[in-house]
Amino acid sequence: MQAQEFAFIRNLVKTNSGIDLTEDKVYLLESRLMPIASKGGHKDLSAFVGSIMRSKPSNLLVQEIVEAMTTNESLFFRDTKPFQYLKDVVLHDFKTRGITRPLSIWCAACSSGQEPYSIAMTMEEQRMGVGSMGASILASDIDQQILKKAEDGIYNQFEVQRGLPMPMLIKHFSQMPEQRWKIKDNIKKMVTFKQHNLLNSARPHGMFDIIFCRNVLIYFDPPTKQKALMYLNEVLNPGGYLFLGSAETVPPALTMLVSHPEHRQLFIKSQ
Repeated sequence: MQAQEFAFIRNLVKTNSGIDLTEDKVYLLESRLMPIASKGGHKDLSAFVGSIMRSKPSNLLVQEIVEAMTTNESLFFRDTKPFQYLKDVVLHDFKTRGITRPLSIWCAACSSGQEPYSIAMTMEEQRMGVGSMGASILASDIDQQILKKAEDGIYNQFEVQRGLPMPMLIKHFSQMPEQRWKIKDNIKKMVTFKQHNLLNSARPHGMFDIIFCRNVLIYFDPPTKQKALMYLNEVLNPGGYLFLGSAETVPPALTMLVSHPEHRQLFIKSQ
């Protein structure tokens, strides 16, 4: 791939998703886009990129390219600690404040659904205690295909073995043929899936008490990251919590999002 071809694809992907492809990702770009090029009858990637450089690509093709470059790595209860913080820190704080209504939670960049279902299972487990509260969970992603998998709520044996404790598998999933497992309806009904681009405002989706946006901002450059965080902040209720990935943080300019003194992945919006 020529430098100008890489620059074109890099700009297209960044403009439409926020993902900033560095030059060391050329190999990844080539491997993921070649199937799209072949499907379109192009002999190689240069011919494919050249064709869309000469004529404006359709929205459908742009979406296909963006989805090909999206990293859909996920697993149940990923990193463990955020779900402990949700249960022991965040929910405890809301209960201390006397909030008993169902909480509104947004799981952004939800990939194949393991994270929002992990949140739902955590919330369901808390229904057993005194002063428990329910939740409505919005799960969003830019990738329409991965959202379909997430909404189906069906996972193979390898996927459920990654991070999901056996008691929760037995309690919250139904076994299907061919070593597949389906999330049960009482968990599934807590989660609504919608397509959303983090470069756009989320105001149409409402306001939220808790937002999970983990392991996606690391793919954005600083200005794009700040823009996405501003959109997250505008739909986070005062006193609400934002969960980021372990390698992610909030720029100093966003003074309204304050880091939790004990948990660096957790930020609270000043009231």
